[in-house]
Amino acid sequence: MTQAPQKMNDEFDAKTLAELLEQLRGWARELGFSQIGVADIDLSSAEPGLLAWLEAGFHGQMHYMQAHGLKRARPAELVPGTIRVLTARMDYLPRDTSADWQAIEWQGLADPLRAQLSIYARGRDYHKVLRSRLQQLATKLAGVIGPFGHRAFTDSAPVLEVELASRSGLGWRGKHTLTLHREAGSMFFLGEIYVDLPLPLSEAVTAHCGQCTACIDVCPTQAIVAPYRLDARRCISYLTIEHAGVIPLELRPLIGNRIYGCDDCQLACPWNKFAQKALLPDFDARAALQAPGLLQLWAWDEAEFLRRTEGSAIRRIGFERWQRNLAVAMGNALRAADHAELRTALMQARAGASDLVGLHIDWALAT
Repeated sequence: MTQAPQKMNDEFDAKTLAELLEQLRGWARELGFSQIGVADIDLSSAEPGLLAWLEAGFHGQMHYMQAHGLKRARPAELVPGTIRVLTARMDYLPRDTSADWQAIEWQGLADPLRAQLSIYARGRDYHKVLRSRLQQLATKLAGVIGPFGHRAFTDSAPVLEVELASRSGLGWRGKHTLTLHREAGSMFFLGEIYVDLPLPLSEAVTAHCGQCTACIDVCPTQAIVAPYRLDARRCISYLTIEHAGVIPLELRPLIGNRIYGCDDCQLACPWNKFAQKALLPDFDARAALQAPGLLQLWAWDEAEFLRRTEGSAIRRIGFERWQRNLAVAMGNALRAADHAELRTALMQARAGASDLVGLHIDWALAT
């Protein structure tokens, strides 16, 4: 972080800072953000929950979470000089999303031959989009006040994103552990800029989940082990994206046709009837990922996988994990009804498959 001149900070009175925040809100909207807020950096009350989650092993193979430890809850340790966190949310439903989008997604999940990908992953990699625009936002601010200390994050460092979002008024933590907004549901990305400016704090909002347990009840693998408590080791998003090895045998049938991520808890959430469409074209679904069939994606070789997923978050998992996920989905399709084409495609690929993919192909064929 580049330190802001002390004189500059001393000259900022409350009125000036409030005006700066209003300017930031306008710039943020122009850049495609739906809302911004400001959080304090004292997250000490979140530390016990973080430690308990780590001690329970719920982070699975995400060892970086254990390595960073409490730094996630201590912004000033992560970025010295930080005194506020500017938070931002960006809606990501594709611009052509229809009013009955949730019903359409459920239909896709019910079709064993369809390859289901999380909605957010069908367009451009959100890391790239948000990081660039957060930096543009910081640059606009620097153009007005001069150099100041800052660092932008988008799901890319030990940051308690949901905690910061909740404290800054972007929403509340839902029982599925995602941020919820009364007028936007949960279909949005979060980003942060750690700053050394004493911006006025935003007011937190109250929670509105009430007695609803729709997200807990619908989870295919029962990964939401209690309200606000997720065991990532059972989460389909974790298993298909973060988990690098063999998918546990007992969880494979529960994955269904989900080959990258899982949206079920969001599809079931009543608040997502208010989910908003993206302001940017970046999150429009790519044609090849709109509603692909399993066989269509299985036919890709590694070169085509890399070409089709260029600039996409999907590329992060690599071709081997991609094929592993497809093999599981194809096995589940075969368990629903025998499909000669699926079986033949798997058998033809078996000889040249890696050990990891081969193991999942063998499971898929063992019907």
